[in-house]
Amino acid sequence: MNNKTEKASVLCIIPARGGSKGVVRKNVKNLNGKPLICWTIEEAKKSRYVDRIIVSTDDEEISSISKNSGAEIIPRPAEIASDNSPIMDTILHSVRILEESGYYPDYIMLLQCTSPLRRTEHIDEAIEKLVSCKDEADSLVSVVKIEHPPWWYKTIDDAGYMHDFMDYDRIKLSRRQDFPPVYNTNGAIYIAKTEVLKQIKDFELGRPLAYIMDRISSIDIDEEMDFLVAELMMKYRNG
Repeated sequence: MNNKTEKASVLCIIPARGGSKGVVRKNVKNLNGKPLICWTIEEAKKSRYVDRIIVSTDDEEISSISKNSGAEIIPRPAEIASDNSPIMDTILHSVRILEESGYYPDYIMLLQCTSPLRRTEHIDEAIEKLVSCKDEADSLVSVVKIEHPPWWYKTIDDAGYMHDFMDYDRIKLSRRQDFPPVYNTNGAIYIAKTEVLKQIKDFELGRPLAYIMDRISSIDIDEEMDFLVAELMMKYRNG
């Protein structure tokens, strides 16, 4: 462990609205014996580097469950709690509230509770990676390798004919392994220097590092089917 990482203060923010379109009351829905949000809070609590864990919510039940799990609560105003409210507004609101009380963390980490298979080891490795490269990078975003090359994606015109979404050399690139590796953000971990995030208001702008995660740990809860998959994967991973 290097001293640079140990000295950095990291604020973890977990946004959790009461309303959700895909799955009703998603953030408190039971997953393998506990509310969905608890999986993220409990893993963040075990981190060696997380200073404080904040849940930003507009919902009393989420607030109560989160407190019982060990998180602090910052009430989210209605104007930034709608379906169309940018998540960055929630993050910056929480940062402002904490700064007013005299708390100025070095880094802001966003953990979405829709990534219940993300573990403490991922959180700590991601923090270590960014802090150890603090002179060369401003932020870090977790990603997962895409199984199918995007060059294979298709569009369908109004007449029903299929076309390549991206042009490529079909002779040179005929097998999956011929394509370069491509990654997609998985929504599990976002970290940025506090001052940089306040200026550019985006985790992916500036000089972002990638933290690669496996497919199982990258499972994202968006609909009912995802709960079933996540529960199966939890049981599989735990033997």
